Amino acid sequence: MPRIDRYILSQFMTLFGFFALVLVSVYWINRAVSLFEQLISDGQTALVVLEFTALTLPLVISVVLPIAAFAASAYGTNRLSSESELVAMQATGMSPWRLARPVLVFGVLVGLMVALLVHAVVPMARGRLADRQAEIAQNVTAQFLRAGAFQYPVSGVTLYIRDIAADGRLMDFFLEDARDPDNQNIYTATEALLVRTDEGPRLVMMQGMVQNLRHSEGRQSLSVTRFSELAYDLGTLIDAGESRKRDLRAYSTLRLLQPDAELLEATGATADRALAEAHERLAKPFQAPVAALLGFGMLLLGGFSRFGVWRQVVWAVIALIVVQFLSTAAENQVASNASRWPLIYVSPMVGAAICLAVLWLATKPRGPRNKATTDTGTGTAKGGAA
Repeated sequence: MPRIDRYILSQFMTLFGFFALVLVSVYWINRAVSLFEQLISDGQTALVVLEFTALTLPLVISVVLPIAAFAASAYGTNRLSSESELVAMQATGMSPWRLARPVLVFGVLVGLMVALLVHAVVPMARGRLADRQAEIAQNVTAQFLRAGAFQYPVSGVTLYIRDIAADGRLMDFFLEDARDPDNQNIYTATEALLVRTDEGPRLVMMQGMVQNLRHSEGRQSLSVTRFSELAYDLGTLIDAGESRKRDLRAYSTLRLLQPDAELLEATGATADRALAEAHERLAKPFQAPVAALLGFGMLLLGGFSRFGVWRQVVWAVIALIVVQFLSTAAENQVASNASRWPLIYVSPMVGAAICLAVLWLATKPRGPRNKATTDTGTGTAKGGAA
């Protein structure tokens, strides 16, 4: 690689590191605050909150990197222009196509980072996150089984435990299930135990009774059943069935391109939805070179102005918004109908077409320069005739 290309690439990579750090920090802190409120309210420790936020970091980075590439290329090009370095390069005969070569290399490098994240790191992190969420969902005691306080795990359910023994026994247990107004149940037991099974957590109550209040045709009936042991399914309180559904993002791209029955059953998704997720991963790395070339090419348009290149920056931002809008619209279309997954590639193709058009326009001489040249030529001709 020539020295001038290495110089431009080093400038952009330095700025890219700065913008990526700032944007990732903002996105991650925003995500960490919401996770902190959710997990702390469920009785989790600060270490669990830190683990969960760290597992969401790869996905945040993959989203932020193309935006950081755009910011680095736009800011870097503006600085090269303001310091007359870009003018000196163009004065040596370097065309916009030639100047765009190190920018394209820069975009491809960022795209490779995004590809590594979306195809390897993000699925691994999402898989680990799903496993940890399932473990926490099974850990009912940490969620809402607290001694000496009334708990409301879901609407219509009231839970009270006088004390929790050192061996895990729940002393003087009370549970009211009033989710169905026409069929209400109250469970009381001298003690209870939590048992984990493959179907989810079970609550085994001992030495207690069930009071059932039923409303039927304007009449009420109360029945009391005493028991020595009774098992109660806690899955309805913590939605354990849904927590066991795997996320498509936890699987590798190759498996999503060829979804089998096991994957579809584990995720509850369709084959088209799996293919759409795979193609979203394949298309995402192309956003980085498109964003980098947009930030660079737009700033080459227009001549020197004492007011700077703010107009070109505005047009670059508008072009990036258009490309991102097309990407979001395609994702929404695919979400409603997964068989439309080819629309995912529309956004990078349109972005690439805009980049080519902008670089082509940058090679064309400006209107005022043409007019000045024509006037000069005409004046010379007139003078000669005179």
